[in-house]
Amino acid sequence: MKVNLMHGAGGEVMGELLRVITNLEHNNAGGIGLESLDDGAVIPLNGQNIVFTTDNHVVSPIFFPGGDIGRIAVCGTINDLAMMGGRPIALSCGMVIPEGFEVADLERIVASMDAALGECGANLVTGDTKVLERGALDTIVINTAGIGVADRVVRDNGLHAGDRIIVSGTIGDHGIAIMAHREGFDFGGQIHSDVAPLWTLVEKALAAGEIHAMKDPTRGGFANAINEMARKSRVGVVIEEEALPLRTSVRSAAGMLGIDPLEVANEGKVVMGVAPGDADAVLAALRSHPYGRDAAIVGTVVEGSSVIMRTAIGGERFIEPPVGDPVPRVC
Repeated sequence: MKVNLMHGAGGEVMGELLRVITNLEHNNAGGIGLESLDDGAVIPLNGQNIVFTTDNHVVSPIFFPGGDIGRIAVCGTINDLAMMGGRPIALSCGMVIPEGFEVADLERIVASMDAALGECGANLVTGDTKVLERGALDTIVINTAGIGVADRVVRDNGLHAGDRIIVSGTIGDHGIAIMAHREGFDFGGQIHSDVAPLWTLVEKALAAGEIHAMKDPTRGGFANAINEMARKSRVGVVIEEEALPLRTSVRSAAGMLGIDPLEVANEGKVVMGVAPGDADAVLAALRSHPYGRDAAIVGTVVEGSSVIMRTAIGGERFIEPPVGDPVPRVC
């Protein structure tokens, strides 16, 4: 099979890419493998759960309403740790920088990274920088990896029938902010990225009740996240359209751009599956945090294998995972 890797590749190409990059003979460390290539891994060590994650960040433009590539790099890694129930401890950072990159822009990016680290108490402890000759790279690329400690590990495959689905806030903000900025649309400052480090929000939720599954709806948005959670948990999900928190400005911009807001990236939200008896307590905990004020219960886990949305007019439709990447280079 001959495969050309393309941006926004479909399922067949991505499946072949996954097969190639996980084809390692020495991929087992105490039962830890790369078979699914999840966002992070849990490493049992002396009675503790060490969580580990790594991510590459390519964003265009690197500065946008509400954030920049530096804030995304730190928040993305912190949030991947948090989705596993991990308190972030330490991060690494690797930068690949094109020759001629503005020093002032680099200083701005580093300051943004520092601010995000300060919000959750994590530290940047090691890093590396490479400069490529002019023309070899169009803009800066950042890799961050992180480690944390989880008292109770949470994964994205633990949904149970009866669980309530909670979203921690309005969806579609980041992807629509990036796309609108690229296209030169001015919405009077109403649309900006939601990029944020979520550990302190997740910490409150974990203390409030039993959370069976968590996932941050980044690339592919809510549609991709809820389908992946349902598929891995071997359950169905029913979503109530009217319950989904969506800003009017984002809905309008998405319509102008021809994009489904359920399919675009979020960088400061979490989708949770919560035990039904604890849903109200977890919701209250989320709403007590600045990053969770718009949290909502949006659906229920059911027996089955499909993700269905009950529409505002009383009908039903499938929520399908997006094909390819509807808004490329957003995280």
